[in-house]
Amino acid sequence: MTEERLIDVTPQEAWDILQEKPGAVLIDIRSTMEYLFVGHAKGALLVPWIDEPDWTVNPDFITEIRKLTLGGSATQEEASAPLILICRSGKRTLEAGKMLIDAGFKHVHHVEEGFEGELDDNHHRGTKGGWRFHELPWEQS
Repeated sequence: MTEERLIDVTPQEAWDILQEKPGAVLIDIRSTMEYLFVGHAKGALLVPWIDEPDWTVNPDFITEIRKLTLGGSATQEEASAPLILICRSGKRTLEAGKMLIDAGFKHVHHVEEGFEGELDDNHHRGTKGGWRFHELPWEQS
């Protein structure tokens, strides 16, 4: 039996997986405010990892992901579609992804550059990488 691990993907690789595997799910784990006001990858489902008002880890994170991906009826073994996590810069997805793997999820990916990428020398995001930087489909509420 092989040990599951979080799979690193670039924004383009994540997009390709979503196009090639119809069952793949893109989950944005940023806060509700980030998702709504900064924008999000087109088709991404929001399940905040840390959110207002308390800014603590969402105690229902695993349950919410299970509801989205399994519909409450399939077992973890039956759920084989890729799960792709995205956050602002690819840091929160590391911890969230590990938690999902520890909970039995398979094929968990994380977008290394996130939606906005790292800060540049002027402390701006979106100039050094990320989903938007690579001009992948996104929208703003």
